[in-house]
Amino acid sequence: MSLDRIAVIGAGSWGTALAVVCERAGRQVSLWARNQDAARAMESSHINETYLPGVEIPRAVAITSDLAAAVSAADAVLLVVPAQSLRRVAIALAEVLADDVPVALCAKGIEVNTGRLMIEVASETLGGRPIAVLSGPSFAGETAAGQPTAVTLAASSIELARALTQAVATRTFRPYASDDPVGAEVGGAVKNVLAIACGIAAGRGFGDNTRAALITRGLAEITRFAVALGGRRDTMLGLSGIGDIMLTCSSEQSRNFSFGLRLGRGEALGEALGPVLGASHSTIEGVFTAAAVVARAQEAGVDMPIATAVDAVLNRGAGLAGTIEDLLARPLAQEV
Repeated sequence: MSLDRIAVIGAGSWGTALAVVCERAGRQVSLWARNQDAARAMESSHINETYLPGVEIPRAVAITSDLAAAVSAADAVLLVVPAQSLRRVAIALAEVLADDVPVALCAKGIEVNTGRLMIEVASETLGGRPIAVLSGPSFAGETAAGQPTAVTLAASSIELARALTQAVATRTFRPYASDDPVGAEVGGAVKNVLAIACGIAAGRGFGDNTRAALITRGLAEITRFAVALGGRRDTMLGLSGIGDIMLTCSSEQSRNFSFGLRLGRGEALGEALGPVLGASHSTIEGVFTAAAVVARAQEAGVDMPIATAVDAVLNRGAGLAGTIEDLLARPLAQEV
């Protein structure tokens, strides 16, 4: 399978970083930006000042706001738009993309209105085209700067997963093939909710013991959720599971962790959202994902106490102190 021409759909920080990576991998790359003025500015300066300042986009990358032009010659598409925008963009993409072109989903989250995973939304909207998931511990700035980064690239067809890894791999960007796209996606989506919990704990002044407990027990509930939806337990021990959790739950570079940190320090929800969004111009996916995860988990009969606690604080008016006390008062159980 020859995947020499790659279209990156979405020019946020991660989409821009992936366009840089793919060009380094020797591919012909087009980068689509929704906003025409932003596309023109990037085409002129070859820098994404809004989302990834300081990183030069190679001149060989074709930047456009014309979706049909971006994918007209593509052998593969990297779809890098926020979870809540995926359905709308995928519907438009299906109208202009050749039927056999594979699409790799590179954003993380769950659709709030339906509770659908991104791979489920893509299956509904992309007309049977091959779908893959790219997920793992990867801050856009570090990846674009050429710092060593490893991710999971998963598809139901392991042959497709391997072809995509070969297409985008560089000396410092190392994708590992998997045939568990559901597990890879669940890990990438739900870790954002766990990162908010870890940020809240840090903001409350809790130390490393607490964070270690949250990460470990959070991994347990994410694993239960993934298995219930058809993913595999072992995937949660890989890059798209524990790898992504470790990164997102322990760094202020993480928008979700930083947002939780501000909440834990006593800021109101709106106050905590403002500075994080203002600094990153990006989406704090965990805010959207929390409610969708809890609703989907309840449907599947999966116990997710940490995600439920985060949802209670974000969406149901629960106080931090009482919510933490409720978590600590849960009955002791056997570790599984």
